[in-house]
Amino acid sequence: MIRVQEEPFDIAAELRGVRGSNYKIGGTALFAGSVRDLNLGEQVSAMTLEHYPGMTEKALADIERKANERWPLDASLIVHRYGRMQPGEDIVLVITCSSHREAAFEACQFLMDWLKTKAPFWKLEEGADAENAKWVDARDSDDTAAERWSKAKK
Repeated sequence: MIRVQEEPFDIAAELRGVRGSNYKIGGTALFAGSVRDLNLGEQVSAMTLEHYPGMTEKALADIERKANERWPLDASLIVHRYGRMQPGEDIVLVITCSSHREAAFEACQFLMDWLKTKAPFWKLEEGADAENAKWVDARDSDDTAAERWSKAKK
């Protein structure tokens, strides 16, 4: 399941909702990404995420489908926020559930690596002076992390 939303999410409630009463689940992996107050040594006072509705949901659904094809997942969830957020606010939540922990761990990491490189979101960071906001460029380290999943055979 995927959701793209402006409002904050409750991690514990989302986890309960994903797992429900599915007792086949033996392992659950969870990643929550938050706005930091520092990026590449510069202060961040706020971050705004923009996206194209429809296109974003389609891309996230495709990424989630690939994870479900690759690992035996019993449940998965991607929640990604957009809009203006302050340091400490959660941006993204990925939960993967499987009968075994290895599949849950790997699928969760795959989803985050691919979200960082393939999901159509644009980030605008404000520093101490909001007038000097700047768009965040993609990082080579994110591309390198995602490439390993293209090389790995499952």
